[in-house]
Amino acid sequence: QAQLVESGGGLVQPGGSLKLSCAASGAIFNIYAMAWYRQSPGSQRELVANITSGGSTAYADSVKGRFTISRGNAKNTVYLQMNSLKPEDTAVYYCYGDIRTKIDERDYWGQGIQVTVSS
Repeated sequence: QAQLVESGGGLVQPGGSLKLSCAASGAIFNIYAMAWYRQSPGSQRELVANITSGGSTAYADSVKGRFTISRGNAKNTVYLQMNSLKPEDTAVYYCYGDIRTKIDERDYWGQGIQVTVSS
């Protein structure tokens, strides 16, 4: 089994920045793609950004040019640098990983972390 734990959320004013972190732990053999999703009240969970094991990235149109996804040197962490934050970025942000463990390969999710953009 594997676990994903997010950190770094909180309250920030419009135009400000936050950096989210997600660390994977457990009996991990390999981590393939990792991503950040978000969900605001009354909305479906949406993909914010993803990154492959090779480092290729993709972003939702709404965050292009403002958010940057990256992986740590150990490849078991993923970050989301969020700049020029807007009130509409307010949501619970979830870390996702496509992870192979001793048992199988499947999708893993973090517990979610609140990001609130408000003055």
